[in-house]
Amino acid sequence: MAAGGSTTVAPKQFLEIGGVPILIRSLRAFLAVPRVDAVCVAVRANERERVEAQVAEYNMGARVHMVEGGDNRQESVGNALAALQCEDDDIVLVHDAVRPLIDPATIERTIDAIERHGAAIVGLPAVDTIKQVERTADGAIVTATIPRERVVHAQTPQGALYGLMRRAFIEAEADEFSGTDEASLLERAGIEVAVVPGSARNFKITQPGDIELAEFYLGGD
Repeated sequence: MAAGGSTTVAPKQFLEIGGVPILIRSLRAFLAVPRVDAVCVAVRANERERVEAQVAEYNMGARVHMVEGGDNRQESVGNALAALQCEDDDIVLVHDAVRPLIDPATIERTIDAIERHGAAIVGLPAVDTIKQVERTADGAIVTATIPRERVVHAQTPQGALYGLMRRAFIEAEADEFSGTDEASLLERAGIEVAVVPGSARNFKITQPGDIELAEFYLGGD
């Protein structure tokens, strides 16, 4: 679970939703799944004390561990994978810390999909018409319409058997390849990735209005 952020403003995972830090809400969802043996939080060195304080304050327990994050998501996840004591057939999941409304049932379904297929991500089916475009000096020009049934919006968690995930990261590092998410590295390594249906409420907190939206969803629980 990546928890790195900016040093000039409060990182989003430290903001609160309903009086509870975003990071803690994400951790609670995973800790509510009995099959999750441990949660490894990738955090930058200058934020580690703050994260440790939150974990202690909310009694997260011994299943939560820290590892030093990197300059980007791929480095942070790579550091976490290297720190894990896992067998090749163990399952690892990667989750954005700023997706605090992930639910234990979706996590369970992702684990089930990885057991069946070796790798899986959570994805939200596209509802809008998707256009492929070419960028020009005057803006974007539509080059094709992509059928919605062939498109999903990638969410997290994303995961795989440890051996497959580790191989995908090692190969990417050796080739100096930078992917946008874990699935892109798995795909590049020739590993088939299944899709588990996600939901609109499993969105990423990226701007101030998202806090109000998250609290709206929570108010309906």
